[in-house]
Amino acid sequence: MTQPSSRPPAGVPGAGGNLKYGILTGILLLGIVAIVFSRNSCSKEAPPPGPVATAPSVAQTAEPTNPKIDDVPPPPPVEEKPESGATGPKVIYVQAGGCDGKCTGAAPPELAQALQVRGAQARRCYNEALARDSTLRGHVSLAVRIGTAGNVCSVNVSSNDMGTPAVANCAARILGSGSYPTPRGGCVDANVPLAFIPQGQ
Repeated sequence: MTQPSSRPPAGVPGAGGNLKYGILTGILLLGIVAIVFSRNSCSKEAPPPGPVATAPSVAQTAEPTNPKIDDVPPPPPVEEKPESGATGPKVIYVQAGGCDGKCTGAAPPELAQALQVRGAQARRCYNEALARDSTLRGHVSLAVRIGTAGNVCSVNVSSNDMGTPAVANCAARILGSGSYPTPRGGCVDANVPLAFIPQGQ
């Protein structure tokens, strides 16, 4: 009978092998601990830096506006009350330039057409007033003087039976704006009658 060998069987470490494995295991554990520790220390970042002070710009140095004042709506339009008594002529617009004295010029066809177009534009004055008062209707006559250069010398409300001056004054401002075709031989006086009734009546 043979005596058993003092060597360990294959695959089983001896006493020297255990020591080697123990040292390797310890090194591996230390490596893992070092990796975990380095990750934890990297994740703890420094707090973000505070805001950097910048030089104020021109827009920043302007005084702040008061939002209470800025949010105040504009005042409502002043309603013109019906004038008691006569509705006589009222001068709306006066401009110098070939307007003095008696007008003896002749109106070319283009001037009559331009006055008619402005009279049609004055319909918007009536439409705005009609939205506030559905019973409003009537007639307005405007006396318009056109100067020698096609400029508006004056606009007068010669008659108004609407019971309120608002529409007539608005129409006079429209006819008094801009310029017109040049009259022949001097200034011209024109009468512009306007009838204001609701559409379809």
